[in-house]
Amino acid sequence: MKNQLPSQKVGNRSGIASKNRSSATQKPARRDRDFHDTLGSRVRTLLVYAPRIIKLTLFVVGTIMVFLGYRAAASASFFQIRTVETRGLKRASAAAIETAVRQDVKEIGVWRADLSQISNHLEQLPWIRTAVVTRVLPDGIRVRVVEREPRLVVRSSAGRFIWVDDDAVFLEDMKPTDPVPTFFLRGWNEDQSATARQENGERVTKFLELERDWNGKGLSERVSEVNLLDLRDVRAQLAGDDSQIELRLGAENQGQRLPKALDVLDRQRQTPRGAFISYIDVSQGKRAIVGLNTGGRTFADADSGNSVSDIASPSTSATKEKDAKARAQAKKNEQKRT
Repeated sequence: MKNQLPSQKVGNRSGIASKNRSSATQKPARRDRDFHDTLGSRVRTLLVYAPRIIKLTLFVVGTIMVFLGYRAAASASFFQIRTVETRGLKRASAAAIETAVRQDVKEIGVWRADLSQISNHLEQLPWIRTAVVTRVLPDGIRVRVVEREPRLVVRSSAGRFIWVDDDAVFLEDMKPTDPVPTFFLRGWNEDQSATARQENGERVTKFLELERDWNGKGLSERVSEVNLLDLRDVRAQLAGDDSQIELRLGAENQGQRLPKALDVLDRQRQTPRGAFISYIDVSQGKRAIVGLNTGGRTFADADSGNSVSDIASPSTSATKEKDAKARAQAKKNEQKRT
């Protein structure tokens, strides 16, 4: 039976090798197919997104064209300024406003005009506190103005009388037709520095405080001007028949010291030396010093040591003695002149 069994063939190595070789030669074909499939899918994906890319490109190009068109249109004569409209003017110059606006807009046109810059330039003009600037397309600018309010008159070192507002800004010279204030301010710092502006602002605040106080007491009519050169040494020059007399009020409580100084003056006016009074100093608060001008000389009265209330009271024996000396001195002066 062994002879009847078919003999088993040992595998041909060459056949196995050939099969292996044949299978090895087929693998590159699969990679080629995979590559083509991947490339095809990428192309299809690209074609899917192509409209979006085209749209994005068109959008960018369109934006650039609009921007260029905007620049061209803005610079065209269509937007060149032709009209300037002003509102809210009482004292400010419409001609000055129009000139300033046209100067800022003429090169760039209404469409591209810098409204904030125009507003800042206008607020440098006299009388203009704020200026609101708007476009009136295609060729107009509208300006709404809030003007400054004149509050007091400053007498400058050159003798000019100038209106000033709450912010210590010079407005314009006082005109003959303007209402005359009760009294003026002297002692203005005319420098253009920040320090000068700050000091002048303090002077305006003090002046308005004194004006309110003295108006309330009915005393403003007796004052011609207030010297605020040094706020620690406030001085008031009187008006009318007392225009040669200065009241020295000091650094504080000027509202209370002015009526006391005037009371002293009125009582001393009833004495023979009343005609020779040049100043009354109540800057110390409790005592009054009466300055007399006789024979071209100014000196303090011997009663300067008395309190304000003492000097304001009826004459004492000491005062009478001094009055007699003053009369004798006045008589000698008259004899010399004759």
